[in-house]
Amino acid sequence: MFIRNTWYVAAWSHEVLAEGFFSRVITGIPVMLYRKEGGEIVALEDRCCHRGAPLSLGRREGDCVRCMYHGLRFDSAGACVEAPAQQRIPPQAKVRSFPAVERHRWIWIWTGDPALADPAQIPDTHWLDDPAWRCRPGYIHYDVDYLLICDNLLDFSHLPFVHRTTLGGHEEYAAVQPKVERIENGVRVTRWVMNTDAPPFAAAVKHCPGKVDRWNIYDFTLPGVLRMDSGMAPAGTGAREGTRVDAAEFRSCQALTPETEHSTHYFFSMPHNFAIDQPEVTDSIHQSIVEAFAEDSAIIHAQQKNLALDPSFRMMAFGIDSALSQFRRIVDQRLEEERQASPLAAEGAAR
Repeated sequence: MFIRNTWYVAAWSHEVLAEGFFSRVITGIPVMLYRKEGGEIVALEDRCCHRGAPLSLGRREGDCVRCMYHGLRFDSAGACVEAPAQQRIPPQAKVRSFPAVERHRWIWIWTGDPALADPAQIPDTHWLDDPAWRCRPGYIHYDVDYLLICDNLLDFSHLPFVHRTTLGGHEEYAAVQPKVERIENGVRVTRWVMNTDAPPFAAAVKHCPGKVDRWNIYDFTLPGVLRMDSGMAPAGTGAREGTRVDAAEFRSCQALTPETEHSTHYFFSMPHNFAIDQPEVTDSIHQSIVEAFAEDSAIIHAQQKNLALDPSFRMMAFGIDSALSQFRRIVDQRLEEERQASPLAAEGAAR
């Protein structure tokens, strides 16, 4: 159902405090996050091995956690180190621990084989805390299959229709066919619209007299991470050739993490490198993005409701669907590779 051997965003750094616990369901697994006394992130399954009670309802004891149902105490690696009224603790008395890495304001978690968890595979999102950029953190909870949101992010032709007064711009934007390339673990989408109107959200914070040249260049990689170079510059000033004169530049970072088969965590931010000493500009950009993503949420939730009424319905592919179709094939391929590599799959093939 879900890709396991990959890094998922589990939380923003500010969500996991120095004290207490933070719980969230990730790919169908209840996960508890907390910080050791030195600040290091711990990720454990939020389910006591004794009777399945949430450990996040428990008590911190140094770097350990005590379940407040029957008093079992677990260390930060998930091993049970104390059980009241029981001198011998079974060696299998443990809860699952997950590799976790805190980087650039996001906390990443690996729910697959721990031996394969290479932090070097975590996508670069340094703009989130780079001093040359400014942004606000964002989060939305969706009650939909995460792949429907992937579809939305991989087809920006919806911008002038869903986001007419926010991100959209003129409807000619939808007529421009993007360049779609396969890259490692995903696709790269490049779209330029020359000599067009500035989108409302950017025009509100960056004065640009007359028409603009506008770009969206982004990598969308497994499991559902978007890193986008976007912006606008006065028309005819050479932006497409690499000369960005008086430009409004953004580096959007977005991550989709499945909660369950029918719900999704959506983390996002829109770093910008102009007017970084004006917090009102950062606030305006963030609010515009929040409003636009609420528009996405409305149409995608309505889509999910419609699809659920007829499980036999098959969506029809159009030319604008190239990127999302390729990405879905990449997801299917990775799922099949993991299925074939799992011990249960190997055992079934041997019978």
